[in-house]
Amino acid sequence: MQPGHHASPINQLPPVVWLILLPIVAMELVLNAGSLGLAGGAGGIGWRNEALQRFALSPAMLDYMLASRTFSADDLMRFFTYSVVHGSLMHAVWAGVFILAMGKFVGEVFSGAAVLAVYVASVVISAVVYSLIPGLVYPLFGAYPGAFGLIGAFTFILWTRLGAVHANRNRAFSLIGFLLGIRLVFAIFFGSSPDWIAEVAGFATGFGLSFLVGPGGPAHMIARIRQR
Repeated sequence: MQPGHHASPINQLPPVVWLILLPIVAMELVLNAGSLGLAGGAGGIGWRNEALQRFALSPAMLDYMLASRTFSADDLMRFFTYSVVHGSLMHAVWAGVFILAMGKFVGEVFSGAAVLAVYVASVVISAVVYSLIPGLVYPLFGAYPGAFGLIGAFTFILWTRLGAVHANRNRAFSLIGFLLGIRLVFAIFFGSSPDWIAEVAGFATGFGLSFLVGPGGPAHMIARIRQR
């Protein structure tokens, strides 16, 4: 690298982060091209609503699948595809910002496969947990549960590092506490949708799975248990 030149932070992103973002970005490019009249003619304006109907997850879907014992590929795919479509461009942008920031940090410690496993597992398990909560009717969509899974892995890394220097490990949970606090404030003043349940489930999945897919894997976890 020549003196005075700095590598772009974008170029330093682990490839797996781009892999996670690609379907989200592609979906937003298509939907916004439609809403701006650049594609699809008059019908393009309604593409976002159509995408939500096609890819979002209804909480009742799991009950129906279990009751009817019918597990179609389209229904099963919704437990992941809901994460690709968002309610608006800004909804997608903020999800992307979290994925970029957390993905970069976690990807510097975890392998690419581990980062992908945390994200995908958080998306899917969050959808299942959300579907199991009685009385929910609000559809689930957006990448926030997966992003919160990466926040869970980020928290695991901080938790591990604080433990290594015998510091207070509870400090590792400051970020998730701050985000949930913001959620509570918005809920008080503007109302809230129940998708925070999926986000908390995503965080818990990401944190818990990190014990298995993080550096050292199960062997590291067993060693720590034996130390206790």
